[in-house]
Amino acid sequence: MTDIAPTPARDIGPAADPSGFVRPEVSKRLSRRYAAETRFRIYGIAALTVATSFLVFLIATMIAGAWPALLQGTVTLQVEFDRDEIAPSGALDEAALRKANFEGIARNAIYGAFPQVTDRREKRDLGRLLGATAGDALRAALRADPALLGTTAAIALPLSDDAELLVKGLVDRGSAQKERRLSDREIAWLDALGAEGRLETRFNKGFFTNGDSREPERAGVWGAIVGSFLTLVVTLVLSFPLGVISAVYLEEFAPKNRWTEIIEVNINNLAAVPSIVFGLLGLAVFLNFFGLPRSAPLVGGMVLALMTLPTIIIATRAALVAVPPSIREAALGVGASQLQVVMHHVLPLATPGVLTGSIIGMARALGETAPLLMIGMVAFIVDIPGSLTDPATVLPVQIYIWADSPERAFVAKTGAATLVLLSFLLVMNALAIFLRKQFERRW
Repeated sequence: MTDIAPTPARDIGPAADPSGFVRPEVSKRLSRRYAAETRFRIYGIAALTVATSFLVFLIATMIAGAWPALLQGTVTLQVEFDRDEIAPSGALDEAALRKANFEGIARNAIYGAFPQVTDRREKRDLGRLLGATAGDALRAALRADPALLGTTAAIALPLSDDAELLVKGLVDRGSAQKERRLSDREIAWLDALGAEGRLETRFNKGFFTNGDSREPERAGVWGAIVGSFLTLVVTLVLSFPLGVISAVYLEEFAPKNRWTEIIEVNINNLAAVPSIVFGLLGLAVFLNFFGLPRSAPLVGGMVLALMTLPTIIIATRAALVAVPPSIREAALGVGASQLQVVMHHVLPLATPGVLTGSIIGMARALGETAPLLMIGMVAFIVDIPGSLTDPATVLPVQIYIWADSPERAFVAKTGAATLVLLSFLLVMNALAIFLRKQFERRW
């Protein structure tokens, strides 16, 4: 019978036995194990690469779609600030600035750039190249520099949303005229202005400082940002203390009986309830029964607090359970009461988990739309809310409104508002990570 030659240990590595050799079947099993581990690593790297690629593609697509909204097309025109027309009484005060017809002055400025245009219909089309905020831009320029009164100066005026799309390269010039909102004549006027170096694009700060508007060039997200902030303040004030206190009582003080088990099951179930159900609850209770103002951050915050409360309770209880029992036993051993054990030892050690869970719950509330639609926060709100009871909207609802608009210029506004919302979520998640590292203790 022929003996099987053993495999040297140096070919296998640390799997060798004390005699320096291993059996061939062991060598095969080790080879298969190492091959399986290598395949698993390859699968993991491939999955991570695919996920990262999809994320980069998504972010790049969103930025590309939102970028036009962050730029504003302007045309530089020679504007005559006629003293007799703007301040006939001689005093340039706020009342005179409000009464003056700056829209007509802006139209006269663009008429002056094309003196050959004399037909009434053509002049009307020429005036349509200016945006609805052209008069506001002139009023702001004169308010900033009163010395312009009685002079003629070069002022950059905003273009209309259709003209902006052409300047930003989003209009297909080769398409038929009936498929475009700009006529061939209007495109020729814009090309003439561009050839003279009067057209340019600049950062659209109005997008971040204006409220909503039916006209895309006026529309901004500041009203939605303020509404989201006020709504989240109400949500945090109501849900955070109630959630933490409820979790501490259930985990540290409540007796373990059937009633507490029923409460715990219902809390877990509420965390999985669709958000629109909380909107229906707010509509039935807060609006119809209590008569609170519709579309107000106060009501929106109360509805989102009900939705966030189970998440905070579950996260807080998990953080309390993670504290080692030895901490409690040591505190009780030196004579601390049950309340002192919880407040002085357990809760401070659980703070990172409590804050992380609370901020994640708030981030979820920030992105909710369905419950707020049910309480009327889908209304068209132009004014910036100044209090908790003023009509307001929030960023997710604003995105929904713009996405449903037929105006093509709102497409880029929708993408830009989505980037603003994602920025808020990233900031809140980064804050959660920072607070967790800041308060984290090792034992």
